[in-house]
Amino acid sequence: MEEGARLVLRTSASLRAGEKVLVVADETTHPVGEAFLAAARSLGADPVLVLIRSRAADGEEPPEPTGTAMAASDLIVLVTSRSLTHTHARRAANRSGARVISIPGPTAEMLREGGLAADWTQIHDVVRRVARRLRGAHEVRLTSAAGSDLTFSVAGRDWVTEDTGLCSRKGAFTTLPAGELLVAPVEGSAAGRLVADTYFEEPLLEPATVTLKEGHAMRILGAAKAVHAMNRGGRDGRALGRFGFGLNPRARIAGPHLEAEKALGSAHLGFGDNLVLGGKIHCGVRVECIVSEVGVEVDGDPVIEKGRLVD
Repeated sequence: MEEGARLVLRTSASLRAGEKVLVVADETTHPVGEAFLAAARSLGADPVLVLIRSRAADGEEPPEPTGTAMAASDLIVLVTSRSLTHTHARRAANRSGARVISIPGPTAEMLREGGLAADWTQIHDVVRRVARRLRGAHEVRLTSAAGSDLTFSVAGRDWVTEDTGLCSRKGAFTTLPAGELLVAPVEGSAAGRLVADTYFEEPLLEPATVTLKEGHAMRILGAAKAVHAMNRGGRDGRALGRFGFGLNPRARIAGPHLEAEKALGSAHLGFGDNLVLGGKIHCGVRVECIVSEVGVEVDGDPVIEKGRLVD
């Protein structure tokens, strides 16, 4: 694990000797925290490991003394079972100039051989290179080995290209694993068949099939939990609100969903809210699914083919 942690600190954070590093973990992720502590020491930093009680939900604030320590650090690595990304303590630390890497729900496998064991300078270069190919795109077609065949418009929409994993500038923030390009499809444009075979609001034991027309899920076979969640948002809860595809070759499609959605060859789609991506849907729900072994065509040109990047 320590070697994976060292790779994160070197290539994502560009850690420098003598920097004040704070690692925040909880009882569940303590071993991962210890790996980052040892890695930071080996790189000449001055690290501290803080263990907090596991938060009850994502976004719950850490203890006040932890927040104070965060604001006084050069680099913060959040390796907690629940995400601290959307907390006042994290935002305040960034405003104070700290670099923050948030890694919610990390596992030893992710560090040893999974989506965290990546050279983030390389991931950054790949994401930016592919992003340049998407500028001015009009239409996306998604296919998959499981039977997906879906098209939708992205005309006039900006792709989100910041998920590169780099966190080297003062006040920078990133969430790891990274390596995904995201966009809000034009509302009402999606049509075709989507077969989620990995995840749909929860890990799937068997594929779920969604038939889309005029941007909405008209029929869903399987994934009862996802259907229930979508219905809470009314008609807009069934609207296709987001699309992304992974470019991280180390991320595992069989890993936790926050890792699987970054995996090269996976696609990540969401129904419901998409305002943060530049869309127009606001219904109070966001239901996500992941598809494996995808093909992605943009304006007829293949970008991903049979799960592999087409250069």
